[in-house]
Amino acid sequence: MNKTIYTSLMIVVLMLALLSGCGSSDAGSEGNSESADSITVKIGLLKNVTHAPAFVAIKKGYLQERLGANVKIEVQSFSNGSDFSTAMATGQIDIGYVGPSPVINQYVRSKNIKILSGANNGGAMLVARKGSDVLSVKDLAGKLVAIPTKGSTNEISLRLLLQEQGLKVTTDKSGAQIIAMAPADTLTAMKQGQVDAALLPEPWGTQIANEGIGEIVADWNQIPPNKGNYPLTIIVSSEDFLNKHRNLAKSVLLANEDAIQFIHDNPDDTYSLVNDELKELTGKGLDVELIKAALEHLNLTTTIDEDALKTMAQVAVDAGYIKGVSPDGLDLEGLYDLSLLKETQEGK
Repeated sequence: MNKTIYTSLMIVVLMLALLSGCGSSDAGSEGNSESADSITVKIGLLKNVTHAPAFVAIKKGYLQERLGANVKIEVQSFSNGSDFSTAMATGQIDIGYVGPSPVINQYVRSKNIKILSGANNGGAMLVARKGSDVLSVKDLAGKLVAIPTKGSTNEISLRLLLQEQGLKVTTDKSGAQIIAMAPADTLTAMKQGQVDAALLPEPWGTQIANEGIGEIVADWNQIPPNKGNYPLTIIVSSEDFLNKHRNLAKSVLLANEDAIQFIHDNPDDTYSLVNDELKELTGKGLDVELIKAALEHLNLTTTIDEDALKTMAQVAVDAGYIKGVSPDGLDLEGLYDLSLLKETQEGK
């Protein structure tokens, strides 16, 4: 009888130990139950071909594969980086693809956003309306030049381009006048002779040139800083999401690398993928040849050029977009967390 009781007790102890072990396994590597419970990751992006890695990561399933079957992905698209940054600051999105200038502005205001990786360098160009008499950057004096939004990465590049030629941004004919309008509206305004030139992300510049509305004045590889080799599309995360879900953030970076590699290896297959995603985001696709031409103007890379971003940030300070910062008091040290990118590059 005593032996029977002892055997029964040992069975109970073993069962409890097994159950305890299962519970430890379900806790997840981050201690936030990610491996046991479903979680929603809200990803933001802009509706531009310059965000091609994001489109491919979605369409090829790289994001879902890297994040795991228990993760629900919600994609939110934005027309400009300012709206993206506001959405991240208010918790509407967790992580995503955007241009750097709105991110820098947001960081200076709140310190609650982090740059994690690059996605694309360059991919904007300066085009001038036919009949505007703008044949070079110097001819922009006294002209009206459009950019997508105030304080955008494209405006910062335009200001640098003007500085290189000794031109100022003014509100009268003594210098270049800048106006903000959506790229589609810029195309219409050019047709109607209301705008002289524009610095736009692809594929808008190529489209304006292809339709005979305007001509390229400064191609993508002439746009400052670094003659087109500057961060135009980066991956950022809210600090809260990064602190709670570093493994998920890392998974997004891995999916981004998967997508960039696919685009490099399979350019012909990429065009339809980008077009399909654009149709879903905007309700309208693009001519495949236009997407092909636009992608040829992108330098897809995960590298982050901090010096280029500092140069662009300083222009934003001088232009008054970053408030409360002295001309020499800009500190971006806490803006970056490139540790996860380093891990992915080292195969960890």
